[in-house]
Amino acid sequence: MIEQVITAFENKDYKKAVKLLKPLLQESPKEPLVVLYFGKLQEVFGKYEESEQIYRKLLRNTTIAKIVTQARQGLQRLEAIQQQERENAIAKATADPSNTEAGVLVLEPVTNEKKIDLAPQFAQIMQIDAYTARLTLPSRGWRLYKTGAVGQLEYYGQKLRQVGIPCFWAKLKDVQKIQLFQVNHFQAASPKAIAVCQNQENQLGHLTFDWTEVEAKVLGQLPIFEDVIDRDTRGKLERKTEIKEYFHFCDLHIPGRNCILRLYDNGYQYQEGLQVASLPSHNPNRINWNYLQSFLDELLTEVLIYSDFSHFKETVLDYGEMLGKIHPHINLFRKKNTNWDAAFHLYSALVFIRRNEFS
Repeated sequence: MIEQVITAFENKDYKKAVKLLKPLLQESPKEPLVVLYFGKLQEVFGKYEESEQIYRKLLRNTTIAKIVTQARQGLQRLEAIQQQERENAIAKATADPSNTEAGVLVLEPVTNEKKIDLAPQFAQIMQIDAYTARLTLPSRGWRLYKTGAVGQLEYYGQKLRQVGIPCFWAKLKDVQKIQLFQVNHFQAASPKAIAVCQNQENQLGHLTFDWTEVEAKVLGQLPIFEDVIDRDTRGKLERKTEIKEYFHFCDLHIPGRNCILRLYDNGYQYQEGLQVASLPSHNPNRINWNYLQSFLDELLTEVLIYSDFSHFKETVLDYGEMLGKIHPHINLFRKKNTNWDAAFHLYSALVFIRRNEFS
């Protein structure tokens, strides 16, 4: 009977092959040749996942050389089909010129328990090995995983979401569309807030808003570097760059106005405008900053706080070319450029974009 199945299959008479194979599956469901042709029929009818599982099961459980060879050939055909489908889908996704714009794909954290189930699916979608997939899926904070044409990133993102892997994508162009205001100090807190600030062209002005307009607060620390002379392991003098100190940043998101208000501890004018703490002027900025944050927290009790920049920046700092396209709007004095500033601005802007995706 199996010979008739093989003949029908060679003649591409798949309906006849199905009819002949059904009784064989009932009589000899574990017979390798029967299982092989059942897998081949699944492949013919486009049931690629079922077919792949059958071929892989045969490779695990069968030592018959001809069966093993055909199972491997089946997997190679399926891989070629999937690759072609992927290329066609990406080509379609990037056909619109707007989808060729530069973007980023960000993975969101999953629990270690879920990683066990999600890693194989992540590996299959992204064509990487399972071990790398487990290491790549983040368990704490966001991971910038891929850059490129946003249409391609959307294709991968949709595939990942379909199997339960949380992620999102964004255009770098949309990052730059968000208006940024550097806050010098608050002039008033009620009945409306008045911020004395500078726009992106460094023009000084006032921004009046309700505290209820603020929907997110993003925190991060950026380093100041200094060059030092030290001795290496051989006792020779060498020049090194070390972190001297960190400045604290706080972004307040007002999506209704498509803007971010940015404050930082060494730039806020604590002795001007609204007094947020009854401290003498000689107190360190860090203490004043803590009082300012407490003041904001009392006014923004319902606002979500995002403070995972330390994790995100580890995944993004090496993307120097991409970060070079982002204007960070951070006015720290630096002897040379650093990717940290653009990384923080990207993190804050992605929070802004991600939250608006659900609004």
